[in-house]
Amino acid sequence: MVFTGIKLRDWGIAGGLTLLGVLLMLENTQTTDAQVRNAIAEGSMVHAQSSHSFWMIPVFAAATTPVLWWRRGILAVATVSVLAMAAHVLLFGWVTRCGAGLPLAFVIAFLGAQASKRTTAWIVCGLSVVLTVFVLVIDATTGPGAIILALPIVCIVFGVGLAARRRTALNRELADREAELRQLRDERAALDVADDRARLSRQLDGLLQERLADLTTAAESADGLPPAEARAVLESIESGSRQTLDDMREIVGLLRGDDVAFAPTPTVAHLDTLLARLRTAHSQLVVTGDPRALPATVELSAYRIVEHLVTALADQADAPIVVSVRFEADALEIRVNGQVGEAADLKAAIARAKERAKLLGGSVDVKVTKGRAGAVAQLPVVG
Repeated sequence: MVFTGIKLRDWGIAGGLTLLGVLLMLENTQTTDAQVRNAIAEGSMVHAQSSHSFWMIPVFAAATTPVLWWRRGILAVATVSVLAMAAHVLLFGWVTRCGAGLPLAFVIAFLGAQASKRTTAWIVCGLSVVLTVFVLVIDATTGPGAIILALPIVCIVFGVGLAARRRTALNRELADREAELRQLRDERAALDVADDRARLSRQLDGLLQERLADLTTAAESADGLPPAEARAVLESIESGSRQTLDDMREIVGLLRGDDVAFAPTPTVAHLDTLLARLRTAHSQLVVTGDPRALPATVELSAYRIVEHLVTALADQADAPIVVSVRFEADALEIRVNGQVGEAADLKAAIARAKERAKLLGGSVDVKVTKGRAGAVAQLPVVG
C-alpha cells in the first residue's frame, strides 16, 4: 500500500537525489579540520564546518526520500523536504549541502509545476524558494551569496515545468478530439452501410418477385406442350433459377460484407487458389483418380473441409502443407497433412470439417503425432 502507484521514474528521481545526498554527507563526515582550513585558504570553501556527525546522513535523506510519493501530494512532499532541510541546518550548521540540496530544490520546483491546481503549483514554487534558501544560507562551500544566483534558476525550472504541463494537456486534448472524430467517422460509415443494406434488401426483394413471376409463367406455359418443347422450357427454367441464385448470392454477399461475395461457389477446382492464399509458401496439391464434375454439395463440402483444415495448419510461414484429392467411383477422398503450430485452433477446425462431412454421410479422421497432423476425409458421391 505504501508504494502503490509509484512508477519506475519516481524511484529513479528519488533514488538519485538520495544517493547524491548520502555521498555528499559522507564527504562532510570524513573531511578533517586541516582539509577544511586548506580549502578556505584556497578559496574553495567560505566557512569551516560545524559538525562531522553521521546523523546528518539520515536527516538529509529525510528531505530527499519523500520525492518518491510526489504523485500523491507534491505539496506535502515539498513541505516535508523544507522541514527536513531546516532541521539539518539547525542541527549541523555549516556543512556542504549545495551539491545535493540545489538539485532537490530544482526537482521539487519542476514537479510542483505539474500540479493539477494552479494555486498548489505556486505554493510549491514558493516552498522551493524557501528550500533553496535553507540549502545555501549557511553552506560551507558557497555561502549565502549564492542565493542570488540560485533563485532565478528555481524560477526558470518552474517555468519549464509549467510549459511541459501545458504541452501535455494540449496533447491529451488533441488525442481526445482525434478519438471523438474517429468515433463520428465510424458512426457515419455505419449509417452509410445501413443505408446501402436497406437499398440492397429492397433490390433483393424486387428481384425475387420478378424472377419468381417469370419462372411461374414459364412453368405454366409448359403445360400441354410436346415433350421436346416442354424440355426446352424446363431447361430455361433451370437456367433462370441458377441465374437467380447467383444474383441472390451476390446481393446477400454485399449485405454480409463478404470479400468473396461475387465469386462463384467454390469447388475442388479452386483448391489450388485456396492454397496460394495461405501464409505458408510450401503448399502442394496432388490430384489422382478420374477428375470430373461432382454434385454441387460434394464440391462445396470438399472445398470447405480443406479450407477449415489448412487454415488451422498454416499459421507458420515455413510450415509445409500437402493436400491430396483422389476421385474414386463412388467417393471423394481428401488427405491433408501439415505441421500444427502453437497458435493453431486445430480442434475447432476438425469439428467444423466433421460437421461438413456429416451432412453428406461422410467422415473425417485426424491423427496428430509429434507436432504434425494428418486428416483423411471420405465423402460419398451419389451417381
